[in-house]
Amino acid sequence: MRESGAGRQQWVLPVVLVAVVVTAAAGLLARELYGPDQADTTPAASAVAPTGVSLPPSAQPGPPDVRGTADAVAHPLYEPVRQLLQTHFDAINGRNYARWVTTVTEARARTMPEKEWRKQYGTTKDGSVVVHRIETTAGDTAVVLLTFVSTQDPAQAPPELPVACIRWNVVYPLTRADDRTWLLDLTRTAATPQHVAC
Repeated sequence: MRESGAGRQQWVLPVVLVAVVVTAAAGLLARELYGPDQADTTPAASAVAPTGVSLPPSAQPGPPDVRGTADAVAHPLYEPVRQLLQTHFDAINGRNYARWVTTVTEARARTMPEKEWRKQYGTTKDGSVVVHRIETTAGDTAVVLLTFVSTQDPAQAPPELPVACIRWNVVYPLTRADDRTWLLDLTRTAATPQHVAC
């Protein structure tokens, strides 16, 4: 029995060593084969924007560029949605009503004539815009969950939160205008945006 056990130990060790070497080699080969492709599909570090939470008051509302989480960036609609939101927020920050109108449906534009728009957004600056999720819904519609920070004159802030800096958590409905163009639609009454002071 002893000899049989010793004989078994003599061949088990080389087999285990060979298995370890083959596994390590396979891992290195897989990294060589799949590493570059995986790196190409991983969102760049700049894809995710700071939320504005850790920014000092003087740095609010944060960067003006629209970014996304890894989940949002992976969605096939991310790039057209990002471009739409970038134009939308740039229009608000630049006080450009004509440009803002190009980002919304006619129904939404009718609810916000230029005079009212300028009254509401006259001192607003938006930043730290992060797309967290995009979901397609029935027909030619979708919804986008995003957060952003706005700064404004407290007199132009929402009546229930008259402060100079607000963090928003909103769901925007989207409607397809044509094969490639999406527009921000009227927000459903039930979809009240969450907002807190910075």
